[in-house]
Amino acid sequence: MIRSFIFSDGKLVGQDVEREALRLVRADKGLLLWVDLDKPTDDETKFVLETVFQFHPLAIEDCVAPNSLPKVEDYEDYLFIVTHAVDFTRTDKFNSTELDLFLGRDYLVTFHTAPLRSVSLQMERLTKSAGVGPRGPDRIAHTLIDLLVDNYAPVIEELHAELEEIEEHVLARESVHKTLVTELLHVRSDFTRLRTIVRPQRDVIDRLARGDSKLIRPKLLPYFRDLRDNLVRLDETVAGYHERLLMAFDIYLNKAAFEANEGIKFLTAITAVTIPVMVVGTWFGMNFRTMPELEHGYFWALGFTAITTLLMAWYLRKKKWM
Repeated sequence: MIRSFIFSDGKLVGQDVEREALRLVRADKGLLLWVDLDKPTDDETKFVLETVFQFHPLAIEDCVAPNSLPKVEDYEDYLFIVTHAVDFTRTDKFNSTELDLFLGRDYLVTFHTAPLRSVSLQMERLTKSAGVGPRGPDRIAHTLIDLLVDNYAPVIEELHAELEEIEEHVLARESVHKTLVTELLHVRSDFTRLRTIVRPQRDVIDRLARGDSKLIRPKLLPYFRDLRDNLVRLDETVAGYHERLLMAFDIYLNKAAFEANEGIKFLTAITAVTIPVMVVGTWFGMNFRTMPELEHGYFWALGFTAITTLLMAWYLRKKKWM
């Protein structure tokens, strides 16, 4: 689906124009154009990226193919920016969606294969706003990325809640649950994936905030620096949670090893307690021709076995093996 918004002097003057009209709007340098490709078909992608804007083939290839890491590339006349939005699906599974941006002097093209709340919210604001709208594509790009980063907070809170639940299970007195390992690995994978998204995205925004590109107006640099600072705080928060998760995993392994040792100690204690019975019973079980103990020592042997067994049990209990 192709969505388009046309601005003139900060006012929305057109929306969702026909495909052929995009060429005319693109040729008018006095207009600001935002084109959003939401899960487009191959024909729509080719028409917008190749026919209307004539982007570099490598940029188009990177846009269509999934990118695992955020990045920014300067093609002189425009910037190609790869960002990632994060969210939890209905099944509470961590999910990320790529948002690609082509930022030019008087246009912005966004590409994504799944609906994004940041894009939908920005469109809603632009259509309902009665005030002055954006006067540059860098303003729209900043707002989109800012809204995208704001949506990181609920995901981090959800992962934090899962982390606290894991810590409670690990530190509980009862034995560790068998499914805890699976849950630990699952949350660890989510944190690792989130860190691989937040940190490179912080570097992307840092490059935009330095003012290296002429496509970012100087008056917007403080806004990009503020966005960079937010990503730095998010990165530090996620790193701290990740360290806590690793500590919980180490505690779980130590606790599991301790419980295994306790089981081995108990089995060893049972074996030690039965030593007197085995020694005496083995002695009396030998085939001697004459064995006086069989006539007069049965009760003595029984008493000796009982006393030594009790002494062995007392000793092991004193050593806290039982």
